[in-house]
Amino acid sequence: MPTSLPNAVGITGEGAPETRYAYKASLIGSAHQFELTDAGLSWRIAGRAGVCAYSDIAAIRLSYRPVSMQSRRFRADIDKEGGGRIAILSTTWQTAALMAPQDHGYRAFMVELHRRLKDAGSKAALIGGIGPKTYAAALALLTMLAVAMAGLLLRALFIGEFVGALFLVGFAALFTWQIGGFVKRNRPRSFSFDDLPDELLP
Repeated sequence: MPTSLPNAVGITGEGAPETRYAYKASLIGSAHQFELTDAGLSWRIAGRAGVCAYSDIAAIRLSYRPVSMQSRRFRADIDKEGGGRIAILSTTWQTAALMAPQDHGYRAFMVELHRRLKDAGSKAALIGGIGPKTYAAALALLTMLAVAMAGLLLRALFIGEFVGALFLVGFAALFTWQIGGFVKRNRPRSFSFDDLPDELLP
């Protein structure tokens, strides 16, 4: 099934893998285009192009990266031996007010990329979530905010500000749903070629 971009035509058919993927990182400029070939990961970005052999891929990090205009946004960072990084996003800009998800195309492309890496005997590090230090800082911030919110809620109940208490409960629920989901999905971990983390794929 092809992605929503016309130049991101994948191989279609029953059980056929998707070997092409494209997305627009901004409204200005051309789409970032990728293709899985026998030689490696072929890419075309901002007028530049190249092929990264599967054996030259040093690491892949999958993460969940929501933004204000799109809560279902995922990212893959592909590090190359000797330096250099390729970022692939699961969303594409369509209009000034619309960032559209490309769930099926992105997931199928990632699954096929990992399959080809395994077949090539890759030793790439497969990493899920955000870095351990960033994750620890996020947990510490969440803990401090939870303590502060609990203190405000108790004070509101003590002085009889029930409307304010209700507002705090609603805000806490929304905050937990958004930020808590981000932290939960992005727990640092490693994974294998055969077991990609569902939380980090659409």
